[in-house]
Amino acid sequence: MEKRRLGRTGHLSSVVTFGAAGIGRQPQDVADRAIQTALDHGVNHIDVAPRYGEAELRLKPWLPRIRRQIFLGCKTVERTRAAAKAELHRSLERLGTDRLDLYQLHSVGKLADLDLCTAAGGAVEALVEARQEGLVRWLGITGHTHDAPRTHLEALRRFDFDTVMFPLNFVLWAIPEYRASAEALLAECAKRDVGVHIIKSVAKDPWDGRARTHTTWYEPFTDDAIIDRAVAFVLSQPVTTLCSVGDVTVLPKVLAAAERFRPLDAAAERELVSTAARYHSPFVGEWA
Repeated sequence: MEKRRLGRTGHLSSVVTFGAAGIGRQPQDVADRAIQTALDHGVNHIDVAPRYGEAELRLKPWLPRIRRQIFLGCKTVERTRAAAKAELHRSLERLGTDRLDLYQLHSVGKLADLDLCTAAGGAVEALVEARQEGLVRWLGITGHTHDAPRTHLEALRRFDFDTVMFPLNFVLWAIPEYRASAEALLAECAKRDVGVHIIKSVAKDPWDGRARTHTTWYEPFTDDAIIDRAVAFVLSQPVTTLCSVGDVTVLPKVLAAAERFRPLDAAAERELVSTAARYHSPFVGEWA
């Protein structure tokens, strides 16, 4: 699997990051198979968070064996310094490690959340303190809403984050306002040498009350051909890595698509984006 430099961190991350949300509500044996599958495909970057059920505990047995070979990112949804500090130490304990490569503000998609995090006594202070103490090395921000790219652009004006993580897929790209804000953020990340993680790459539709067939917050694409094109679209943009889908049954399809990746030319990209009206992933709701 291709590897790309994660901005100023210098880490050569696999173009798929193992998104541990998919194992947080699975028994250990299912989680083990998913983790091994990712490793077998060359994944060397893992993203986890306290909000992902028992994902931290599912990873814990693996870390003594793989810690040196993977880039480990975690997150805090807390907005104050004290609460974020406490959550960091809880995550370290649950993961069974003494350090993280990356610690991120989780789900900061709105300016109101950013205001809380960057205020005096806010969570950013906990991140800075953790870096000074050697508990984490790099600091990032993530977001899940339509406002995330615009909010993250403002976040970079307020604090020198090392990475960003936000939604991007070919359906969102078809929305002029979203594309403009995403392009502005990507340009600023390139200028500042900020690593770019992408989420929701294979989001298809909201569930809208329908019975859920997968453990994702959205209905994912499941057809191999469409997943190939969706993954290729994202990886054809100036990004580092995309987080794997939060469902262990779709995970192998995303990994295989990344291994088959070839950049889309302009005509192929336009053709794919022209199909966006068939789907509704622009909903990108307030997901954890």
